[in-house]
Amino acid sequence: MLVIRTAMPHELEALAQIGLSAWRKGIKPLVPEPVTAKIEHGNAFVPFLRELGPRVLVAEIDGEPAGIGACEHADDTISDIWVAPAFEGRGAGSALVAALEAQIAERGHTEARIHVAAANERALRLYQNLGYRQLWKKITFDPILETDLEKIGLSKSL
Repeated sequence: MLVIRTAMPHELEALAQIGLSAWRKGIKPLVPEPVTAKIEHGNAFVPFLRELGPRVLVAEIDGEPAGIGACEHADDTISDIWVAPAFEGRGAGSALVAALEAQIAERGHTEARIHVAAANERALRLYQNLGYRQLWKKITFDPILETDLEKIGLSKSL
């Protein structure tokens, strides 16, 4: 059974590990080694999750946390969807996107936005299958990853 719920403070470390494992699979190959080492050593998801707290949604499959999602700035942009590789293909990502879209609509927005690394083809396909359309594609500097990445901006009418 798949459930979407609010993150709980006591599961911070477990949720940070989900984020890091998903990041390793989808983003790590695109990032310079020194940055990779820094992100993995300190697990950049820990401060992110601590800061957002209950604004983070958790996808739980059969009672186990499988993925996390958030709109970091509480606006119309889904900033984060991270699904543990062991749970990919079981609906966690789609369910997180749908729940975040509902929050975006509740905030009065008529469109949801998301950005994705162009090389993260699995994520891009997910968003396109969920009805997102490409708005732009460009190389931009990512300050967290300290590198230039080709990114695609997508949107969907709600």
